[in-house]
Amino acid sequence: MSNLSLKENPTLRDFQEYVEKMVKERGFEGQPISEIFMLFLEECGEMAKASRKTLKMKIDKNSEEFRLDHEIADVFIYLLDICNRFDVDLEKSFREKEETNKKRVWK
Repeated sequence: MSNLSLKENPTLRDFQEYVEKMVKERGFEGQPISEIFMLFLEECGEMAKASRKTLKMKIDKNSEEFRLDHEIADVFIYLLDICNRFDVDLEKSFREKEETNKKRVWK
């Protein structure tokens, strides 16, 4: 049973801190980063499959059922775990990168 909780209106930093605690609580902090990347990419594939299903594209009727919202959450969790392992503040990085992107010309 987990005692983890996320505050009512969390910031991106709050999510990142939650995932850091979750990884420790569940005993995953020793996993090599290469495994985390593979899990992240696996979840991206599941998210793509769930997206195809949501868009009513042809899929194998015998394939596993995927819920798009859950697969997106899994991708988010692994992304935050990767950020934590590389000591990246995702909110800060997002803001900095977006300032760069605002200066670009998009055609």
